[in-house]
Amino acid sequence: MSRRFQRFGEPANESSSEINISSLIDVVFILLIFFIVTTVFVEESGVEINKPRAATQHDLERNSILIGITAAGQVFYGGQEIGASGVQSTIGRLMRQEEMPVIIQADRSTPTEITVQVLDEAKLAGAKKVFVSTTYD
Repeated sequence: MSRRFQRFGEPANESSSEINISSLIDVVFILLIFFIVTTVFVEESGVEINKPRAATQHDLERNSILIGITAAGQVFYGGQEIGASGVQSTIGRLMRQEEMPVIIQADRSTPTEITVQVLDEAKLAGAKKVFVSTTYD
């Protein structure tokens, strides 16, 4: 006579049809961790810019320093106003960590003098690649 052992709370005469999903949950968590670790976070300049149009344009790498210039001539990095005089120190500090291109996002109404001043400050900070961001339609 074979005797069947039963689990606590399980009826004695019914067979158990249980699905073990613990390994599935492990796989989902591993995939979640993988996607979080490999995600590239794009840093924005912190202000809304109406970019000028250009006939020629190409995409740049995502890991770059974004400097925003508003129509009023205010210079921003990471949502904080740094002014044109703060560009050299900000870029110099960031370039010590890693060599990155600098992208200037100037509003189409920005005075050219401010844009050129920010470009000069970026070059004085040691940036080898400095670009002006435009839009293409």
